[in-house]
Amino acid sequence: MPQTKKKLEELLGKVRSSIGCQQAPAATYKPVPPSLSDYPEHALLQSMQQLYREGSGLRNPYFLPRSAEVGGTLRIEEKDYITFSNYNYLGLSHDPRVRQAVHEAVDRYGCHAGAARMVGGEIELHAQLEAELADFTGFEDALVSVGGYSTNVAVIGYLLDRRDLILHDEYMHNSGLMGAVMSGARRIAFPHNDMDALERLLREHRSQHRRTLIVVEGAYSMDGDLVDLPRVVELKQRHGAWLMVDEAHSCGTVGATGRGVCEYFGVSTSDIDLMMGTLSKSFASCGGFLVGRRELIDLLRHFCPGLLLYSTGISPANAAAALAALRLMREEPERVAKLQNNARRFRELAIANGLDCRTAVPGVPIVPLMIDNDGALKLMSRLFENGVIAHAVMHPVVPRDAARLRCFISAEHDEAMIQRTLELIVACTTHQP
Repeated sequence: MPQTKKKLEELLGKVRSSIGCQQAPAATYKPVPPSLSDYPEHALLQSMQQLYREGSGLRNPYFLPRSAEVGGTLRIEEKDYITFSNYNYLGLSHDPRVRQAVHEAVDRYGCHAGAARMVGGEIELHAQLEAELADFTGFEDALVSVGGYSTNVAVIGYLLDRRDLILHDEYMHNSGLMGAVMSGARRIAFPHNDMDALERLLREHRSQHRRTLIVVEGAYSMDGDLVDLPRVVELKQRHGAWLMVDEAHSCGTVGATGRGVCEYFGVSTSDIDLMMGTLSKSFASCGGFLVGRRELIDLLRHFCPGLLLYSTGISPANAAAALAALRLMREEPERVAKLQNNARRFRELAIANGLDCRTAVPGVPIVPLMIDNDGALKLMSRLFENGVIAHAVMHPVVPRDAARLRCFISAEHDEAMIQRTLELIVACTTHQP
């Protein structure tokens, strides 16, 4: 019997080998306690803590609580700072009319949706907000959920499975990548905004999969450049793919009236299968939303886990804030114009001062200022000491050789704030040891 068992195991091994599924030898691990040293981020955290150790003279500007509203400035410990590290792009989060709408909603509905929207958590404001978001963006229908990050994870994870293919820009937001992982679909990144590479991948792989989803951002949140939307649309149509555009940073900021990259490029919204946005940037609130064809949005509304199913509805306060902000943005188009003018001016002055803005598009309110990885934390702290907040972004969030200060521009910045900040950055980088 032992010999027979041995022969059967050998035969099974040959069969597995012949069809490419031979089992790898079982790994063995020593029974040691879990260690954070397994995480590369742990080393980064330790280096940050070492830099900001007591007696270094450098203040850690992360996780500092503000004590007042935020616009072009914010207050920390009774001191006012110019800030380029918030995305209250249109300055609506503290508008008195938005605040009043929030007060009225809380007085009427309380502080909590009450449940998942299907089973008692629906309030009138939800449907009103969705209808006006659909109308504003030019899509057939919309749904609103509790978080932008979770919206991407949930919808991508639900719509695709192991029979499918996801092609995404290499700079796609982490939420899109986590949704792709959750779906189980094959996932391939293409070089940033390289439409020729995307075309090659579609030609090579599209026919091998049931569905193919292309996932891109409208305005890329680390670089401030825009997707080549006309080319992406042409490729998705030619190859029978779906297209999902993450407009977290471009809806409300890009295009003549802030309606996003479709408006900017003159592309019909009917050419986009799904557009995702957030309420936490231009819309003075918190939450995520999807817009698209009515039939698809209705499917997601009823059955996508983590959007409205198995998730409490967005709070009355957040729904009211977003709805009021959306209406004000439409009534006061000068806010978008001011924002775009400020973004152009910041970029122009940065370049004139010899700073590297990478590929930031004029008028997009995200301007990266490239700096070496070792100097990013020190520069950030020196700016903070001098009354300016602009946070550094480093590896592993961006490539190792692509550290930067990521500056968010607001409609509430003025010329003096922009000039003061850029002059200070130049002075700090010039005299940096």
